[in-house]
Amino acid sequence: MRGYFAIGIDQASKTGNVGNLIRTAHSFGASFVFAVNPKVVAHTGELITKDFTDTSKSHQQIPFFNYPTAADVEVPQGCQVVGIEITDDAVDLPSFKHPTQAIYVLGGERSSLSADMLARCDSTIKIPTKFSLNVATAGAIVMYDRHRVMGGYPDRPLMTGTKPEARPEHVHGATRNRHVSKADRIATEAKRVGILPRGTKSG
Repeated sequence: MRGYFAIGIDQASKTGNVGNLIRTAHSFGASFVFAVNPKVVAHTGELITKDFTDTSKSHQQIPFFNYPTAADVEVPQGCQVVGIEITDDAVDLPSFKHPTQAIYVLGGERSSLSADMLARCDSTIKIPTKFSLNVATAGAIVMYDRHRVMGGYPDRPLMTGTKPEARPEHVHGATRNRHVSKADRIATEAKRVGILPRGTKSG
């Protein structure tokens, strides 16, 4: 699959959801996972992201970052930030064209995406459900949809129970010689399709 993606939670407040998201992100091949302004545990003073309820220890297999604010989120060159939020201008996920390079960010369990985080988003998407979902569940659906669309799978068959037809193998174009002049290339193509050069009479 071409490109890369990362996913994170803005204002995360529950350790279990962060751990669940990391595990799912790891399984779908995320490049990294992050949290923006995560909740501080009152009686310890530590971030909820200090430890994770993830028996697979996914946070030891892919990078995890804590960012204090939305402005601190580092976005690689050419990458787009995609907010996952129910807003008036959000695009329904089934109609969304996933960027090849993307950072997805969800609002926290008890809040929406912050205004600062929304301002950093290049686009916003929403999952067309009757009501909002658990944050880790929403993240899993978005990652699945990206994998389904960009994974190179055969199209779904028209009839239920019919096996999908394999996609044809990609055929590369002919090798192009940079030393061949443009005029020579035009003449060769004209000869191939049966077009005679100007001033030439057919026999």
